[in-house]
Amino acid sequence: MNPRLPALRHLAVAVTMLIGVTAILSAGIVTAPPARAAIDAQTLGARYDATGANITFRVRSAAATRIQVYVYSAATGAQEKASYLLAESSDIFATTVSVADLTAKGVTGTVYYGYRAWGPNWPYNASWTKGSTAGFVSDVDSAGNRFNPNKLLIDPYAREISHDPLTPAQPSATGYRSGANRATDTGTFAPKSIALRPATGAVGTKPTRAFKDDAVYEVHLRGLTKNDPSIASAYRGTYRGAALKAGYLASLGVTAVEFLPVQETQNDTNDVDATGTSGDNYWGYMTLNYFAPDRRYAYDKSPGGPTAEFQAMVKAYHDAGIKVLIDVVYNHTAEEGPQGDKNTYNLFSWRGLDNPTYYSLTADRQSPWDNTGVGGNYNTNNPVAQNLIVDSVAYWKNTLGVDGFRFDLASVLGNTCQHGCFNYSRTDAGTALNRLVSEMPARPAAGGSGVDWIAEPWAIGGNSYQVGNFPAGWSEWNGIYRDTVRRDQNKLGVDAVTPAELANRFAGSSDLYGDDGRRPWNSVNFMVAHDGFTLKDLYSCAAKSNNQAWPYGPSDGGSDDNISWDQGGVAADQRKAARNGQALLLLSAGTPMMTGGDEYLRSVKCNNNPYNLDSSANWLNWAPDATQTNFATFTSRLLAFRKAHPALRPVNFYTAADTNSNGLGQLVWFTPAGTTPDAAYWADANNHALAWQIDGSEFGDPATGIYAAYNGWSGDVTFTLPAPPAGRQWYRVTDTSTWAEGADQVAAPGAEVLLGGASTSYLLHGRALLLLIAK
Repeated sequence: MNPRLPALRHLAVAVTMLIGVTAILSAGIVTAPPARAAIDAQTLGARYDATGANITFRVRSAAATRIQVYVYSAATGAQEKASYLLAESSDIFATTVSVADLTAKGVTGTVYYGYRAWGPNWPYNASWTKGSTAGFVSDVDSAGNRFNPNKLLIDPYAREISHDPLTPAQPSATGYRSGANRATDTGTFAPKSIALRPATGAVGTKPTRAFKDDAVYEVHLRGLTKNDPSIASAYRGTYRGAALKAGYLASLGVTAVEFLPVQETQNDTNDVDATGTSGDNYWGYMTLNYFAPDRRYAYDKSPGGPTAEFQAMVKAYHDAGIKVLIDVVYNHTAEEGPQGDKNTYNLFSWRGLDNPTYYSLTADRQSPWDNTGVGGNYNTNNPVAQNLIVDSVAYWKNTLGVDGFRFDLASVLGNTCQHGCFNYSRTDAGTALNRLVSEMPARPAAGGSGVDWIAEPWAIGGNSYQVGNFPAGWSEWNGIYRDTVRRDQNKLGVDAVTPAELANRFAGSSDLYGDDGRRPWNSVNFMVAHDGFTLKDLYSCAAKSNNQAWPYGPSDGGSDDNISWDQGGVAADQRKAARNGQALLLLSAGTPMMTGGDEYLRSVKCNNNPYNLDSSANWLNWAPDATQTNFATFTSRLLAFRKAHPALRPVNFYTAADTNSNGLGQLVWFTPAGTTPDAAYWADANNHALAWQIDGSEFGDPATGIYAAYNGWSGDVTFTLPAPPAGRQWYRVTDTSTWAEGADQVAAPGAEVLLGGASTSYLLHGRALLLLIAK
């Protein structure tokens, strides 16, 4: 992830919304997908045979004229022990090498390797030696090829890699570049691919829970435990340490943990210099390899260790009944864009093997097509590049045990052209979005086997803002939910938010997901994510403050429009606003997502873009004070309430009045006076109070009635309660007002407070929410 990407993302939301809305395609049926080979049909990468006596190296390139594999006995500091020429057939370059031959040449134990490739812009010359320019024609040709045999390349299908391009011993990327550095040979210091035998670790039994019943916890794997004194120091910040938090997350009420990127990324230089954070990469959105678990997050960093440790972590979560979702980045890579001019680019892997296959380029093939703000789009519409996406996702699903995937800037995967253009389509069967779901079906609405597919449904520019317009099978981060609720909470009297807008979001956003056959649970509702303020900072910060001293900064980028407010600087009101945001999230139809540490009101002191802070300030804090502990109890009890009441987790959109047997509908809306809102009330942005009742009997809910009232006004509002179901009375579960703050602000089951029946009046203080059940 480019440091400035969050700012660009939010700009995309703010500026291209109208562009995106006008470009949304009408509902349609996805055409039949083209015939494709089976997943992993080409068995690319370095594969041991069944006997373990031979390794076959296979790599694909449409334009290469020669590829050699160089084999090493060490990751750095040594020349190769052997090299082998790969034979080409139908764009596949391959050779089989016996382990005995490698041993004879001094490669014992781990086999480290990399590729050197020649092509039209640098054809093979027999006089070439490492570090020479023999055969060189140009750094880039008219077709966009950027071959350079002096650059040792990572195998795109490697299962693990040895290290990152930048390390404390190799802090500069200049050696990897073409242009003025084209003759610099990288063999002794470049990352090496590792030939691994098939992974055999157990991943436990995958949960089959319906996505509608999930509560997602988005968290950075390292940050989850790096600052946790309950974890042995050697395990903090690792897969092994994260495995030890499965019990805690289950007790909190989390059913799915969504880790920020765990595929190998450029982060080996983190923490080297606390005063120079500009080159650090904490979040991990700069992928170096799509198969390899990030070695830096492993306690056992030896070859094979990260893979086995990741599998063991997945098993720990599965044993606790928790799904493991991972954030994946297939819209761009860590090779980035131009490094000064059209001749100077980083050559780590894909670019040096087949630049126009793996990257979308401008029409003249000299520059990247950039819809991501991070150096250029991955060429998601190319079948070969798509194969890598599908094959690697299948590997994480089938071998590493992952249950679902959240795709960064996912509209790039809906691109329908390769070079000189960008056009998103929901219905084109040839897009990566539709291919993924076609080849690995989504989990059914009622639960069962399948994949939970989640999109971040925007990128930058063009028709890339596509909230509500992803194909069947895909759920989406609902940015409109986030912004609508934020505006209502934090922009009273500034932004116009009608009761109708709020009701639509609370009820599952049928306007976004109902028109194409999707369901309320396809809306991933969230108030905050890693990209922006924490929940506490959303209600405590009037503006971003990114240029702070370590460990809270400095960070660049970040949106200037966060729809945040410091609640006048009153700490009690800040906590109340956070309770409202958390309560609305957990009472809304859809799939809720919270971020790690928000249950304890984690703060980064108003830094809204801490992408580069691998620091104690950005790791989760496991020493909460009393008010933070109270908020964690508030969150946990509301998660338990949501789990206990299926009426809050509908598989289909709620029906309205007079559409079922009792004539009331599954959900009924009320004004504070207890009347049904008329058209004028719905459309009037000056109305800041709304209530709703859900008929729990329609869902087999133990509570036959659930009532919520939200007062967005700054002053008190009296709500007249509607009639509860026959033979029942209303009991208070929670009132988020300051007067009720404490460990029991959400009543434990059986401890709810009796209020009364129909026409009971309830004074709800300003900016507060009331939740009742009928008993």
